[in-house]
Amino acid sequence: MADKKAILVNAKGMKLSDGGEALDKLNKKAAVLPNADTAALADKAAALGGVKTTGAEVAAVLEKSPFAVLEGAADAVAAALEAANRRTVVVVAADDGVAFYGMGINGKAGKVARKVDAGDIALTIATIADLPIGEDCESAIIYQVLKDPNLKLNELIKLQEALARMESVIERNNREPWDKHDCA
Repeated sequence: MADKKAILVNAKGMKLSDGGEALDKLNKKAAVLPNADTAALADKAAALGGVKTTGAEVAAVLEKSPFAVLEGAADAVAAALEAANRRTVVVVAADDGVAFYGMGINGKAGKVARKVDAGDIALTIATIADLPIGEDCESAIIYQVLKDPNLKLNELIKLQEALARMESVIERNNREPWDKHDCA
């Protein structure tokens, strides 16, 4: 599932409730965590391999890297939403909370009262976008924002089923020609 992408927008000085076209679109289908501590989020994003970029270059960065990090306000949010597709999770860290939007996110969750820190946010991004997680991780996934809490389990089940189907086709095609028909 290498085509999953993540975009983190560090929107210092902006509030999710400020309004505007991009923020209205975001707030319609986002799970919002108003009790989020984002103090070390930039460091956590860098540890996950986040590439710092501008709004104008975010699409080009996502061609090469699965994780882009934008600094800015409403214009950065608009650029992130425009660059996102159905396989992208967008996370906006503003002064009044963090909004999760896109792939795998329960947009009907609304506001989630759980207190989270930067490590929890980074781990949730990494889990959704299949980014590598360091062995020193002590954070927890924010399951309340996920559309399916068993996201990874269901992905594994689908992969196992696909593998079983492929193995049965290979087994059927590896028989001797005289074993394929009941002509004799």
